[in-house]
Amino acid sequence: MTTALSPIVSEFETEEQAASHDKWFRAEVQKALDNTEPRIPHDQVMVEMRELIQSKRDKRGRAG
Repeated sequence: MTTALSPIVSEFETEEQAASHDKWFRAEVQKALDNTEPRIPHDQVMVEMRELIQSKRDKRGRAG
Protein backbone atom coordinates (compact mmCIF):
# COMPACT_ATOMS: atom_id res chain seq x y z
CA MET A 1 0.00 0.00 0.00
CA THR A 2 1.28 3.44 -0.85
CA THR A 3 0.86 6.25 1.59
CA ALA A 4 0.26 9.64 0.00
CA LEU A 5 2.30 12.55 1.29
CA SER A 6 1.23 16.16 1.50
CA PRO A 7 3.06 18.46 -0.96
CA ILE A 8 3.59 20.78 2.00
CA VAL A 9 5.54 18.07 3.82
CA SER A 10 7.38 16.37 0.96
CA GLU A 11 8.26 16.84 -2.68
CA PHE A 12 7.44 13.15 -3.21
CA GLU A 13 3.97 11.77 -3.78
CA THR A 14 4.41 8.68 -1.59
CA GLU A 15 6.52 7.46 1.32
CA GLU A 16 7.90 4.78 -1.00
CA GLN A 17 9.17 7.41 -3.44
CA ALA A 18 10.74 9.35 -0.58
CA ALA A 19 12.42 6.22 0.79
CA SER A 20 13.68 5.25 -2.67
CA HIS A 21 15.17 8.71 -3.23
CA ASP A 22 16.72 8.70 0.24
CA LYS A 23 18.37 5.32 -0.47
CA TRP A 24 19.70 6.55 -3.82
CA PHE A 25 20.95 9.83 -2.32
CA ARG A 26 22.76 8.10 0.53
CA ALA A 27 24.43 5.73 -1.94
CA GLU A 28 25.60 8.68 -4.07
CA VAL A 29 27.02 10.45 -1.02
CA GLN A 30 28.84 7.29 0.07
CA LYS A 31 30.22 6.83 -3.45
CA ALA A 32 31.57 10.38 -3.34
CA LEU A 33 33.11 9.84 0.09
CA ASP A 34 34.74 6.60 -1.06
CA ASN A 35 36.12 8.18 -4.25
CA THR A 36 39.92 8.05 -4.29
CA GLU A 37 40.44 10.22 -7.38
CA PRO A 38 42.51 13.36 -6.79
CA ARG A 39 40.48 16.29 -5.54
CA ILE A 40 40.34 19.56 -7.47
CA PRO A 41 40.81 22.63 -5.28
CA HIS A 42 37.83 24.99 -5.14
CA ASP A 43 39.89 27.95 -6.35
CA GLN A 44 41.00 26.02 -9.45
CA VAL A 45 37.42 25.04 -10.29
CA MET A 46 36.29 28.65 -9.90
CA VAL A 47 39.02 29.92 -12.23
CA GLU A 48 38.12 27.30 -14.84
CA MET A 49 34.40 28.08 -14.59
CA ARG A 50 34.97 31.83 -14.91
CA GLU A 51 37.06 31.19 -18.03
CA LEU A 52 34.37 28.92 -19.47
CA ILE A 53 31.62 31.46 -18.78
CA GLN A 54 33.67 34.26 -20.32
CA SER A 55 34.42 32.21 -23.44
CA LYS A 56 30.68 31.51 -23.86
CA ARG A 57 29.92 35.22 -23.46
CA ASP A 58 32.62 36.09 -26.00
CA LYS A 59 31.19 33.62 -28.53
CA ARG A 60 27.66 34.91 -27.97
CA GLY A 61 28.86 38.49 -28.45
CA ARG A 62 30.50 37.61 -31.79
CA ALA A 63 27.40 35.81 -33.05
CA GLY A 64 25.19 38.90 -32.70
